[in-house]
Amino acid sequence: MTGLLSTSGSQFRDWSSAYRLFSESRLDPETLFAGIRSACREQIPETAPLCLSVDDSLLPKSGTKIPGVGWRRDPQGPPFQTNLIRAQRVLQFSALVPLEGAAVRGIPVDFVHAPTPPKPSARASTEQKQEYQKQAEQCNLATRAIAALKRIQESFGDRHPIVLSDARFTTKRFLTNLPGNARLIGRIRKDARLFYPALQQPARGRRRCYGDPCPTPDQIRQDDERFPWQTVRIHAAGADHDCRIKVLDRVLWAPAGPQRILRLVIIAPLRYRPRKGACLLYRDPAFLICTDLSLSPQQMVQFYFWRWDIEVNFREEKTLLGVGQAQVRNEESCQTLPAFQVATYALLLLASTGVNNTDLLPLPKWRAGQQPERISTQRLIQNLRCDVWGRGLGLTNFSGFCPESASMQKPEKFTSSVAAAVLYAQN
Repeated sequence: MTGLLSTSGSQFRDWSSAYRLFSESRLDPETLFAGIRSACREQIPETAPLCLSVDDSLLPKSGTKIPGVGWRRDPQGPPFQTNLIRAQRVLQFSALVPLEGAAVRGIPVDFVHAPTPPKPSARASTEQKQEYQKQAEQCNLATRAIAALKRIQESFGDRHPIVLSDARFTTKRFLTNLPGNARLIGRIRKDARLFYPALQQPARGRRRCYGDPCPTPDQIRQDDERFPWQTVRIHAAGADHDCRIKVLDRVLWAPAGPQRILRLVIIAPLRYRPRKGACLLYRDPAFLICTDLSLSPQQMVQFYFWRWDIEVNFREEKTLLGVGQAQVRNEESCQTLPAFQVATYALLLLASTGVNNTDLLPLPKWRAGQQPERISTQRLIQNLRCDVWGRGLGLTNFSGFCPESASMQKPEKFTSSVAAAVLYAQN
């Protein structure tokens, strides 16, 4: 909050009205994201697929009186030790908007504070325990994700979304409540129990829902004779890559139910060394299931690689925008202020969809030869600062405010531009 007040030039004024904007429900985040979803709908062509990435994240907090804060498992802890941190849990959906070429950009279209109810004590009455169970069902992360997905579908009309999720949302609760026109591409465990469809039914007795068990995803990965590898070409990180995959069509998974026919795709690990003598990275394979058999395996792998943009969204929201760092204690403020920051971040990304590299400040000399596939968020914030501060510096034309200087032997004769130093500042 103090950073927002200083940026708007209100650090020497009464700031109580700014706090009341969030604490007294004068700002509706759902209305903000409804406008963002409408703008995304215009940016995504009708012929392009509507891909929605879903994930949750933690906003670390140190206060013990902040509403919605509880003990959570630290995702950055080592694999051999489970660490706990106090944090807020949030849920986010990001729409993948196509850019020029084969690149996409994740735009946050929904951001929800998803706390869990406080657990009653051992001496609580039966009514209190039943009320806790009821609230826990309503606050379940998959239940909240389904409710948010239905809100997003109303904004996109009759589009059939493709939901991209990790293993947290590839669950029975999420799959069984998935809307009929939505499709899911999610990760599963390597030891998941899969079945073939039942080809024959017994003459007497109960009808069979599942057929013979098929090998686990990890067993399929190791069996090259029955399940050979295929190669598909995808685009990621500004380049094309060849991925080795294995595909098994028409399988059943008990959490998804006997009515959902699934496709299993196994992606071989893309191992590499960042430098000579370094450890191998990305050594683990990925196991995906898809509820839509009309999608090709190449599309499945490509869409799931695009899902990484929601992880980029979380990193930029926390590091560049400081989402979750505001020291507020009001229950409404704890919900609306992070959502407001994420909405402004989404508007910034939307404004950059039609911007070229030539429309921005020129890159420094050591990066002049680079042509990135898409504009970074740090550069977008830098150019936003130029638009705002440039008027105060008296700069109306940015085309030649910082001319390139010829190389000189005497550094004392070099005159730097104060305006360029201010506008090119990173922090």
